[in-house]
Amino acid sequence: MNIRDEKPVLIVMIEDDEGHARLIEKHIRRAGVSNDIACFRDGASALAFLFGEGCGRKKSGAPCLILLDLNLPDMTGIDILARIKGDAHLRRSPAIVLTTADDQREIQRCYDLGANAFITKPLVYENFAHAIRQLGLFLSVMQVPEVD
Repeated sequence: MNIRDEKPVLIVMIEDDEGHARLIEKHIRRAGVSNDIACFRDGASALAFLFGEGCGRKKSGAPCLILLDLNLPDMTGIDILARIKGDAHLRRSPAIVLTTADDQREIQRCYDLGANAFITKPLVYENFAHAIRQLGLFLSVMQVPEVD
């Protein structure tokens, strides 16, 4: 990922499964991504952070990349994606959906809302680890726009 000297990109991971969150971070790190990762287990705390109601990033103008699970305990990832992509300050923040769902309607809905990628988490551990390592390699070379 393009690391900026002044405003490094923050990875915001919204994932309620602690095991998946640890695995994602581990394999992203193995791919050479050293950015800070803020992990949230529910949608409300993630939105509070993103929209600056807590210690959020919106007011600071620092760029974010969002890794988003669709199945959260308090709201759907689709609702979160709609809020992010509907906000003038956050809409350009890349949002990558990582979920066990592979329903074509959900995939289409996510892309319609502005998701930048949709990755179905493989159920077999080795395949999941491989998919996340590939994601980490992608993140290590992508460019992230600054927040408006």
